Amino acid sequence: MEIDPKLLDYCTSRQREILEAIIAQGDCKKASLSLGLNIGNASATLANVRAKAAKNGYAPGHFDQGTAPGFEMGKVTIQRAGNGAVERTWERQSPDQERVLEALRAAVDAMAGDITPAAPTPLPGVTFHDLLTLYTFTDFHLGALCWHKEGGDDWDVQIAETVGTRAMGALVDGAPKSHTAIVNIQGDFMHYDGLQAITPMHGHILDADSRFGKLVEVAIRLIRTLVATALSKHDEVTLLIAEGNHDICSSLWLRKLFGALYENEPRVTVHESEIPYYAIRWGNTMLGFHHGHLKKNDQLPALFAAQFREMWGQCEKVAIHTGHRHHREVKEHPGAEVIQHPTLAARDAYAVRGGWWSDRRISALTYHRRFGEVGSNTVTPEMISD
Repeated sequence: MEIDPKLLDYCTSRQREILEAIIAQGDCKKASLSLGLNIGNASATLANVRAKAAKNGYAPGHFDQGTAPGFEMGKVTIQRAGNGAVERTWERQSPDQERVLEALRAAVDAMAGDITPAAPTPLPGVTFHDLLTLYTFTDFHLGALCWHKEGGDDWDVQIAETVGTRAMGALVDGAPKSHTAIVNIQGDFMHYDGLQAITPMHGHILDADSRFGKLVEVAIRLIRTLVATALSKHDEVTLLIAEGNHDICSSLWLRKLFGALYENEPRVTVHESEIPYYAIRWGNTMLGFHHGHLKKNDQLPALFAAQFREMWGQCEKVAIHTGHRHHREVKEHPGAEVIQHPTLAARDAYAVRGGWWSDRRISALTYHRRFGEVGSNTVTPEMISD
């Protein structure tokens, strides 16, 4: 481990002793053990010294002019003297989102090339050709940490996987033997989007459970379970993984990952879209999907009519599915019905303090090719608890 010797100029005597131990040992952990400190002490000291040096104008490895690599310039504040001369400036830079997404897509495509596709599974038997059943998991917030003393119920990664698995099993058991199923992962399936437990766009700190690596493992395993459960009853399954405001990047790599995983499974189709608005036609019905973070519910009918003009014109019925607000709402608009789905997840501290309340539930809706929605069944957490 290399440390810039100039950092020693910004150390107290004790910090200098610790940094010299890191240099001698070549490792923070070994340095802590050699000095009889807690394992993380040397690493924390190094971070504090670097922060102090940066505040004093010395930040090795960082840019000193222009824009930082991978960032784009935002707001710039200028302070001028009485004669108009510039005395100092403050620059606000943020990650270039387009470059981040381009890099992410390239990485996902590269990873997908090494995935062994899932083997085809046998057909479940006779099904009703005119029926489609929609299973919607929205605002599942896998990775959130909720405490029953605040929100009434506990929620962590293990609880979420158990609830999601049991809920899907109960929904499939209660659904008709529809020919087709849509497993609709409608945004905010994951609570946070990277190594830091923050919202990706605004950086709000989140109550989070587990490491991101474990969160990724459980997300992949749970979605495979949802698809496998649907395949046990339905001839064909469409997997739709929508973008949410909590999982902008994760929804992308999950979509690419499962596209590669199921490329040899003729009974599974992974819905692809580079925009966060999705549409699937089932006979006379257009099924639209959007998480709800970019457009309000009453704006969705006009947007979908414009975005999917041909499909809209060919269908007698339009049902647009959304989430984001965690509670159930169904409203008819001219030419379309907007169905806002509730969540299975428990309330976190943010929801409790904000006074937001909703019943936890999930529903499977069944559509007929000619007649539109013809049935539904609902599951609550209490129905599937031990």
